[in-house]
Amino acid sequence: MQSPRDFSMYGAVDLGARQAAVQRRQQAAQTAQSAAASGAPASAFVFDVTEETFNDDVVMRSRTTPVIVDLWADWCGPCKQLSPLLERLANAAGGAWLLAKIDVEANQRLAQAMFQMFQSQSIPMVVAFLGGQVLDGFLGALPEAQVKQWLAQVLAAAEQLGVRPADDAGQPAAEAADASDAADAGDAWGDLPPALAAARDAMESGDFDAAARALEKALADAPGDSLAKSWLAQVNLMRRVSSLDPAEVSRDAAAYPQDVAAQLRGADFEMANGDAERAFDRILAVIKRTSGAERNTARLHLLDLFEVLPPDDDRIKKARKQLTALLF
Repeated sequence: MQSPRDFSMYGAVDLGARQAAVQRRQQAAQTAQSAAASGAPASAFVFDVTEETFNDDVVMRSRTTPVIVDLWADWCGPCKQLSPLLERLANAAGGAWLLAKIDVEANQRLAQAMFQMFQSQSIPMVVAFLGGQVLDGFLGALPEAQVKQWLAQVLAAAEQLGVRPADDAGQPAAEAADASDAADAGDAWGDLPPALAAARDAMESGDFDAAARALEKALADAPGDSLAKSWLAQVNLMRRVSSLDPAEVSRDAAAYPQDVAAQLRGADFEMANGDAERAFDRILAVIKRTSGAERNTARLHLLDLFEVLPPDDDRIKKARKQLTALLF
């Protein structure tokens, strides 16, 4: 099992966490309603995922808690053995890891993107996400002992990376973040300028367009505001990838290496999924083989993605050196 590369948003971490908290509450309400209608017990540790919620409920949440993804279908016999086992283990773990379930029939494009990762069309498929990255996975309905052994390896990797789902009091980190929102708001956000406060409020409501407008106003008032720059870079990235079909982006990026727009979409998707180095390399390759307006478009896109990470990040330093060598 290989450890994923760490990826942490700079500056906008708190905004992203608040947005995720809102979506967690909405998802929990929907799960509870569905469970009540079907007579099944609701669980905070087991939830359904769709194409629309995958990035927030799997990729983002995996930065604080390991997320295990179960790809299943009603017609899949082995799934009927494995899925209940995973649900039981997730509930028994009490939040040490979360189980995200994907119905492959209802979410075919998302399922295809997952299948491409493992070069397989088989289910059941189980994939571990950690730190915003795919960590490991397996195919087929393994016996309980082997599933437990695999989960232990995932949790060991999480411990090594410092991904701990509970605070010092043993409360799940996601719940602790939700519970502390009101208490922290005055201390953490009370002195924000009006434009940044408006951006925060827009993020909390999921209105990325309004957040971008507020941040653009903040930068108009204070062009050197590094926090506003970082927030705007992240908001713009989220706006771009929110409408992307992962399978289509991956397919187009591979099929059309000369298409600048396809390559920049591929880089956005890689950045949003935590692979900053690969995103930077993709855009640098575009810059290397283009000129004029196309090269400038790629250069500006790369500089915008730089703003998402801390300015002293080694990946940025490496990419800047390569960019300088290409341009001069």
